[in-house]
Amino acid sequence: MKIIPYDDAYRDDMIFMVLQAKDALGRRPHLNDDLLSVEDSYLRTGDMFWLAIDEQDRVVGCIGYHRIDSTAEAFLHRLYVKADRKRQGIGSKLLQTAEDAMRASGITVSRVHLGEPREQWFESYAFYPKHGYREYQPRYMKKEL
Repeated sequence: MKIIPYDDAYRDDMIFMVLQAKDALGRRPHLNDDLLSVEDSYLRTGDMFWLAIDEQDRVVGCIGYHRIDSTAEAFLHRLYVKADRKRQGIGSKLLQTAEDAMRASGITVSRVHLGEPREQWFESYAFYPKHGYREYQPRYMKKEL
């Protein structure tokens, strides 16, 4: 498995993976608008987005971030891992890639907005604290980088 910067050649495979990931969690599989054009939503604004690609050249995960204007902070977005590939370190590797890039670009605080109800987002509420994130208000966590 490798982590690569977003490549539009993988767009449809990424969309399919995200919809599958949401469905596996029992959520209504809909697509967030930013994923329809990652290049416009992330890359052209100076932000970043990565894909995890497996040995069969298929997308098995993704993550991105948006810098918060006029700050040294950014929000993480769209950390998804294909359901049958969870607990293999892919999410951790994606998160580490994003955090390393944020540090390199001068970002000092990483934030994440978690969904509700909490029971439906139980994986996120368990994942981020394992990586040093702390809740600072309901549904929001952050980490000093």
